[in-house]
Amino acid sequence: MANNELIDAHQHLWVMSERPYSWIAPEYGPLYDDFTPERLQPEIAPSGVTSSVLVQAADSYEDTFYMLDVAEHSDFVRGVVGWIPFDRPREASAALAALCSNKYIKGFRNLSHDYSNPKYNSDDSWILRPEVLETIAMIENSGKSFDYVAVSDAHLKNIPTLAAKFPNLKIVVDHFGKPDIAGKRFEPWAELMTELAEYPNVYQKLSGLNTASSADWSFSDWLPYVNHVVQEYGAKRVMLGGDWPVCILNGDYVKVWKAQVDVISHLTADDQEWIKSKSAISFYNL
Repeated sequence: MANNELIDAHQHLWVMSERPYSWIAPEYGPLYDDFTPERLQPEIAPSGVTSSVLVQAADSYEDTFYMLDVAEHSDFVRGVVGWIPFDRPREASAALAALCSNKYIKGFRNLSHDYSNPKYNSDDSWILRPEVLETIAMIENSGKSFDYVAVSDAHLKNIPTLAAKFPNLKIVVDHFGKPDIAGKRFEPWAELMTELAEYPNVYQKLSGLNTASSADWSFSDWLPYVNHVVQEYGAKRVMLGGDWPVCILNGDYVKVWKAQVDVISHLTADDQEWIKSKSAISFYNL
């Protein structure tokens, strides 16, 4: 069954005309718009993607309930990574109780990569605050997973603490932690990836690499990074994500998916199958 599956484990939707997305400003150019399932639909068949997991794009209940509504009325969406207020554990407990009864909820995430922003107290270690850890403990106990979005070495350095403190929590690092592919910078990213691989509950999401690349990128630019991660984690802890619509900042959905399939094409058929579908199925309990 899984042989022909290609799961997009990182897909966003947002309708700014209906609900707020605080980080999406006019300077983001084409992202400052509505992105609905209908808008993506023409690109799905050419991409080869067979199903998807929707991932939160706002620290709000409105965003999560919108994704759940889409999932409920879609044959394409198989899961949702929603949001709860990580820094308000009492409220988070109530939110977990309500949301985890929904069959589409597979995990949780918040926009932790933005917490160096002054409006979030400029704290790159926000995810390690005591009240946040209290909420993450509840996510672990719920059996749901945790997506961690990291865009700097400082963010990646938080993960060993989380992985050690919550050994039964499955953690996936979105976008490989955004290595500087455009600058051809390999260290200290590679060393940090190796360190994180020592924790069996840490996974990696091969996604968003095109927006970390130069404008004239090709999948060959990604090979050293992909090979390093697959070598350190094994294919069973690596999954693919299209990062639509963010991917349109430096490419398009179909181009990104062709590149992501090409960059793992030299691996064994079994490894490719895990990365294309089975890892996401296992991680998110799809």
